[in-house]
Amino acid sequence: MGNYLHSLRHRRRKRLRDLGAQLHADQRVAVIGLGRFGSSLAYELTRRGWDVLGIDTDASLVQKHSDALTHTAVADCTDPEVLHQLGVHDFPSVVVGIGTDIEASILVASNLLEEQVPNIWAKAISRQHGQVLERLGVHHVVLPEHEMGERVAHLVTGRMLDFIEFDDDYALVKTITPTTITGIPLGESAVRTKYGITVVGIKRPGQDFTHATAETVVEKADVIIVTGKTRDVEAFAELS
Repeated sequence: MGNYLHSLRHRRRKRLRDLGAQLHADQRVAVIGLGRFGSSLAYELTRRGWDVLGIDTDASLVQKHSDALTHTAVADCTDPEVLHQLGVHDFPSVVVGIGTDIEASILVASNLLEEQVPNIWAKAISRQHGQVLERLGVHHVVLPEHEMGERVAHLVTGRMLDFIEFDDDYALVKTITPTTITGIPLGESAVRTKYGITVVGIKRPGQDFTHATAETVVEKADVIIVTGKTRDVEAFAELS
């Protein structure tokens, strides 16, 4: 299971990098399924200026989000004719936010693939669900519960204030400054040599974050942003 999830994240991130330019060229997206995941994603994309079509079979959900999204529709996209009539095939990006109804998720994804939608994202609620979606040919499979659980586990078990994994075995962490590097410039503390990490940002109490340089002197109450291999940043955070 672990190998599958790591492989899944790696492939998804690679595809995201490869398709990044295309995505920003046409900021239209259809979100099918307006539950917690789909609606949250749709709201954020709308806030960023994207043209969002929100679709759900539940009329009350569609009504709830109709004022916030660019377009909404009550429709069952497991029916390929309905999906085509809505013009979803014309969107460069479509997100399948359906989670609990696995059969519906798979049928909608299949319909989108038949319509040759160039960039399909789909939520999976389990490893098996994700494997089926990938085998169908879905471009990006997301396991939000697993990824959030992994992130929170890092926060609970360590001294981290935040944790983001950018790629397999590479992460960015927000943490309190450990006493081992306080009171001297970062260049003299040799954090890269000793701990294998790089301090990229610093926040003094009551101030905003700023870039860290070799001349930056960190103090005990400072919050810092560090990057490096996941194991290295985990070990460094434990020093605080």
